[in-house]
Amino acid sequence: MARVTPSSCGCKMGPDDDSFLTVETDASAQFTVQGSEFIGSVEPVETVAAAERFCDRMCVQYSDATHNVPAYRVHADDTGQFLREYQNDDGEPSGSAGKPIMNVLDGQSLENVAVVVTRYYGGTKLGVGGLVRAYSQATTMAIEAAGVTERVPHAHRSITVDYDDSGVVRTVLESEGVAFDADYDERVTFSIRVPTDELASVADRLQSATSGRATLERSQSDDCRTDR
Repeated sequence: MARVTPSSCGCKMGPDDDSFLTVETDASAQFTVQGSEFIGSVEPVETVAAAERFCDRMCVQYSDATHNVPAYRVHADDTGQFLREYQNDDGEPSGSAGKPIMNVLDGQSLENVAVVVTRYYGGTKLGVGGLVRAYSQATTMAIEAAGVTERVPHAHRSITVDYDDSGVVRTVLESEGVAFDADYDERVTFSIRVPTDELASVADRLQSATSGRATLERSQSDDCRTDR
C-alpha cells in the first residue's frame, strides 16, 4: 500500500477555557461489515510529530491492509488555543473516510488525539454512505475503548546548565512537581513538561535559584507537514 499524503491540514481556534478533552489511553476496536474488516486505532498525543509517528506506525503495522485512513486534532501551540487538524482518505472516495473520522473527533470536542482506521476490503463495495458510517463507527468504538479524560495544556521546554547548577535545578523541578528527563553529557540538559499556566512561576524560580544561569528554551515547534 502506498504511503499516505495529506489531503486536509489546517489550524482552527480551540476553546477559551484551559482544560480540554482527550482519550485516556491508546486503544483499538474492530468490526466487520459486508466482508470488510474495519479496525479503529486511537492514541493520545501532545505534538503533531507524535501524531504523525502514530499514523506511520499504524501504516506499518497494517501494511497489508487496503486502506489506512489517518486523522488528528493536536494543539498547535502551548496555549491550546489553536488546533492543527489533519485528515486523509487514503484512496477511499473523497470525503468518505478521513472527514467522518474528523467529524467524530470534532463532535466529541477531542483534542491532542490521533486516529487511524484500517480497512481490509471484503469484496463488496459499501458506497459512500456505507463508508461514512463504517469509518465513523470504527472511530467511535476506538474512543469508547480508550475512554475520555479531561486534561490541561502542557508546555515542553529544555534547560541546559553546568553540573554545578544541576542539583539546584533538579531540586526546584521536583519541588514544583514538574515532570522531567535529565541528560548528563558535557553539560546537563533537563527536558521538562509543565502545565502552561505554571510555566512562568517555574521559570522565575529557576532563574532565582541559579542567579539567572538556568533559562528555559522552547522545544522545536511542529508544523503541518506536506509529506509523510
